[in-house]
Amino acid sequence: MNVEFNSETILIILGGIALGWVLSAFKSFFTVRKYKKELKEYQDHLERQMKITDAGNKTLMDEMDKLKKENENLRISVKTLGQKPGRAEIRQFNIYDSALRKMMLQAPGFSSAWESALQEAEREYEESETGLKNIMGKVFGSSGNSSSDGSSMQKIEHKK
Repeated sequence: MNVEFNSETILIILGGIALGWVLSAFKSFFTVRKYKKELKEYQDHLERQMKITDAGNKTLMDEMDKLKKENENLRISVKTLGQKPGRAEIRQFNIYDSALRKMMLQAPGFSSAWESALQEAEREYEESETGLKNIMGKVFGSSGNSSSDGSSMQKIEHKK
């Protein structure tokens, strides 16, 4: 393999290198162009998604503000209705009723048991007034307390 490096072979080698470089530049140009087009499509898609998400978030925020106002109005209405004449007596009657039912279940010593039952009934009634007990019951379901099951059974038996 004897290769002579004369001007013709050097020109052929340089021509091949130049042709390869030109072909590589064309391929790179079209590849970059394809990727730029794809990137533009992704940017357009992202922009559309962000507009959709923004519109959804605005709707949710408006609805949340509306529900907060409605909740505040309902809270004020409940507070107002609770302050009507006779409501304090009805509240005290419900507390005593609940305490008496508990006493019927636990009644060995009346005075100390009455006080503890009365305090527990007041606490439960206040929880039900604030809605905490109702919300907790809805969220977690019935807790399976035997005292509450017994009192509901007692109420049913009492009505008979």
